[in-house]
Amino acid sequence: MQRLLRSKTEFEGGHLRKSINIPLESIPKRLGDLDKNKPVITCCASGIRSGSAKRMLKAQGFEVINGGGWMSLEKYVV
Repeated sequence: MQRLLRSKTEFEGGHLRKSINIPLESIPKRLGDLDKNKPVITCCASGIRSGSAKRMLKAQGFEVINGGGWMSLEKYVV
């Protein structure tokens, strides 16, 4: 799974191993960095930006799970 969507400062404060960070405003330019064959989990501090990112990515054909806030991601870690 691919995980993304926190500010640089949030990401530096902690992230899951193998996560990539793509801030919301950078998604359109960085779609090529994501693999459409793997689900994407979006997360941010509160879950609001991750919901916006989910809508953007789903419109581009990605399978997306809104992981919500950073602290709620434990349930998605396999």
